[in-house]
Amino acid sequence: MSDAATPHLHHTEAELIAVRREKLGKLRDLGVDPFGTRFDVTTTPAALHADFAEGLHVKVAGRITALRDMGKSCFIQVGDIHGSIQGYVGIKNLSEHEVAVWKCLDRGDWIGIEGDTFTTRTGEPTIRVVNFTVLSKALRPMPDKWHGLADREQKYRKRHLDLMGNPASAALFVKRSLMIAEIRRFLQDRGFLEVETPMLQDVAGGAAARPFETHHNALGMPLTLRIAPELFLKRLLVGGFTKLFELNRSFRNEGISRRHNPEFTMLEAYWAFSDFEGMADLVEELVCHLAETFCGGLQIEHQDDEGKVLRTINLARPWRRAAYHDLIAAAAGAEFLALTPDGRRQRCEALDVRISKEMEDHEVIQQVFEKLVEEKTFDPCFVTRVSSQLVPLAKVSPGGTTVEVYELIINGQEISPGYSELNDPDVQRERLEHQSGEETQKVDYDFIETLEHGMPPAGGIGIGLDRLCMMLTGAPSIRDVVLFPLLKRKE
Repeated sequence: MSDAATPHLHHTEAELIAVRREKLGKLRDLGVDPFGTRFDVTTTPAALHADFAEGLHVKVAGRITALRDMGKSCFIQVGDIHGSIQGYVGIKNLSEHEVAVWKCLDRGDWIGIEGDTFTTRTGEPTIRVVNFTVLSKALRPMPDKWHGLADREQKYRKRHLDLMGNPASAALFVKRSLMIAEIRRFLQDRGFLEVETPMLQDVAGGAAARPFETHHNALGMPLTLRIAPELFLKRLLVGGFTKLFELNRSFRNEGISRRHNPEFTMLEAYWAFSDFEGMADLVEELVCHLAETFCGGLQIEHQDDEGKVLRTINLARPWRRAAYHDLIAAAAGAEFLALTPDGRRQRCEALDVRISKEMEDHEVIQQVFEKLVEEKTFDPCFVTRVSSQLVPLAKVSPGGTTVEVYELIINGQEISPGYSELNDPDVQRERLEHQSGEETQKVDYDFIETLEHGMPPAGGIGIGLDRLCMMLTGAPSIRDVVLFPLLKRKE
């Protein structure tokens, strides 16, 4: 009998592994390769189930996710990350050798089956198995059939177990993959070209973040993993690309939280002759397209672990657009921005907003924004006219105190920034040198020189794809949408 039919709580994992290894030996004694070879399929389990018809002769392969041994007959579920199909095996129809091989199979093994399709009396699409091939013997048991991996950290550390035991998690990652493919198609249909830029850089630019540092031995020079691809993409604007994008991996040597992973996936796109408002329109259209394609509409439910609806995000267009300082005044009081810097610090205590002594005044204001506006904004809002001190790579608005920028907030977090890109090399030099302070070695002067060759006016966007996926799928943590999130090593 398969260990799938025996409750795991009566056996230790070591005992279950010992039984499986014994079956592994029996397969070899029977002349069967326990780790299989090529098996030509005619369809997949999910595709067959979705477009099922009786009387077809098919060959499918997958993992045995359920096995019911009823003595003279057996029912199995064979599937992969996309879905499964039921198989029926009549023991009397097998040879003595085949019966011996069959009894060596367990839930978790990979198998190829061949047979004819039919529907059971209960209406279940099924394959009547006439031949089967062992493709891989699993030496460790699958997660519990009904409860999967109950420990959330184990789900992240052992994603393979989460995927094989949790159909909802598997479906989420399939959806993420399809979303990224659709983002590519969406942009390419609008004339954008996909490009690739370096992950190893000698100056970490494009964002204010701490990079991961490494060293190239052959060149004898320090390098960093990129924190953003922005400066290289702008070089391509100078070179003559007018619509371009990169789906990139970026790295920031900073904190880990429900919304932050040190390694993350980002979309950056640039459109010559556009501006931040044109890019906002593009992002609004893209996100709504993804929601309608993959989420069934523009109302996105977020639930807790018990299935209770926490909130419903409404993506119906047009999305709200509001000025940064207006939102702060509404949340912190109309007089907040008129106070002195010391007065704002004192007001933060009354507002229960934590600040540090090292923060400059614009950072104090930004902290108020993040705690009182961003974290409490769930439906889409383009926050515009941001302080020029916060964004050194964007054009200054008329009047000189704000920049032509949007920050798209959905579900209490920033999903996407967008700029009217700064293309004046002299202003860019001044901004970057001011940002770097005395550490001028952190200024990418090669980029400044590139701008001196002329960059067209352009709009640019960044979209955190992990956060976007969280919002569209209702996932509570970035770790739920990243296949292998970074975790502290277990001692």
